Amino acid sequence: MLMRSLTMTPPLAAPVVQWDSLDVDATIGWIMRDEAFLTTEEVLHYLQVNLRTVYRLIKAGVIPAVRVGRQWRFRRSDIDDWLARQQRERASASSTPGTSASSSPGPAPAALAPNAGRRVRILVADDEPSIREMLEKTLTLADYEVIEVENGGQVLDRLRSSAFDLLITDLKMPGMDGLAVIREARRLCPDLPVVIITGHSSEASAIAAIDLGVSGYLTKPFRVSKVLAVAAKALGE
Repeated sequence: MLMRSLTMTPPLAAPVVQWDSLDVDATIGWIMRDEAFLTTEEVLHYLQVNLRTVYRLIKAGVIPAVRVGRQWRFRRSDIDDWLARQQRERASASSTPGTSASSSPGPAPAALAPNAGRRVRILVADDEPSIREMLEKTLTLADYEVIEVENGGQVLDRLRSSAFDLLITDLKMPGMDGLAVIREARRLCPDLPVVIITGHSSEASAIAAIDLGVSGYLTKPFRVSKVLAVAAKALGE
């Protein structure tokens, strides 16, 4: 039996619908029978933007989306309507004295710009190569610049030599553990936001890290959407 909860997004956005089902694939098929839906990957190609931008647009209520289980789906008609509105607004702006707009199709550049200046730099520390690789791929796809290290000593070396916007560190690493890394990082870069990686949020070390003022935590195993959401929140995006 399907249960549906409705959460309204900000004005100008269609409602975001959350579906919960034991059979997500069947639910997706049922929804998509009557209307053309796009996957997240198809929207990236369709709009020619990166994953981080799509999540920003969903969060801001700019484009409507349907969430089925852990996956986002986008009605093609909704995307096309939004693109048409963007083009009308740009055409209207170009007809106003002193303004101009590009004649190329697609969303207004200001609405889709993933970064106004330099890329955000994130330092990722974990002794497990698979975790580092997963985080690097996810965050890079979202247009962050990612530097990987495997232990606490390397974290401190990087912080002494380069500027970063966010540190994501595992709590349990050989040698210097995550808590010691956080304390030293605070001394070197007092304003650097920190996100911890932990097996359980109720662990004593995780609680101690929260007491140190970390900006968020990721509990293994974690999903792509969770990684991006926690990173964006820590960065104040």
